[in-house]
Amino acid sequence: MSKITRKIIRIDEDKCDGCGICADACHEGAIQILGGKAKLVKESYCDGLGDCIGPCPQDAITIVERRADEYDEEAVQKHLEERNSTSTEKKPVVCSCPGSAVRELSHHAETMETTGSDNVPSRLSTWPVQITLVPPGAPFLTNSDLLIAADCVPFAFPDFHNRFIKGRVALVGCPKLDDPGYYTDKLTEIFKTNEIKSVTVVYMEVPCCGGLVQVVHKALIQSGKQIPISFQKIGIRGDILDEMNL
Repeated sequence: MSKITRKIIRIDEDKCDGCGICADACHEGAIQILGGKAKLVKESYCDGLGDCIGPCPQDAITIVERRADEYDEEAVQKHLEERNSTSTEKKPVVCSCPGSAVRELSHHAETMETTGSDNVPSRLSTWPVQITLVPPGAPFLTNSDLLIAADCVPFAFPDFHNRFIKGRVALVGCPKLDDPGYYTDKLTEIFKTNEIKSVTVVYMEVPCCGGLVQVVHKALIQSGKQIPISFQKIGIRGDILDEMNL
């Protein structure tokens, strides 16, 4: 393939923390996370438009002009078809064990009162909570206020049950260790299938956790629904660092 002088992305591996947000934002599949760093896997896959730059929390991606392989739209299409086929084959298998059965939880009234003791009551009202395991048609999703939380948040935020779970249906997941594409599709279906009153997203301050914001935002757009949504960033010391309402 001939090389021409054109615009193409450059990834600063010293800045890159491997969060994977840029790979998800790249529509051509030109970026992959390899060895814990974002890599341009093939010059001919990159169109040089820079859709991956905005989401990068570390400013590790820039557009440069240099000699590179020409952008090959046909090769990109083939690459995406192969990737989607592989993704479908690796789609998470939802187990059918009794522990994942859909249920609504009730708590005795007396345990819901604040007693001042060490026995802090649970505010969890539905099960399961893992995004992969929750069926889009679960009855408790209808007319619900939805909480979508990164799975590290409950460990950092000490009053997680009272501040976030109370009165909401909780869904949890990890945008770095799990498949963000699968999460996007799952949440899109949940938003489409149910009348959701509101969505609250809580995520950690670490860069990779920002992927959850991208997943939920993309799913909401794909669903075509207009749902009030709130994003809250939690610090590793347990404080709320930022809040944004849409």
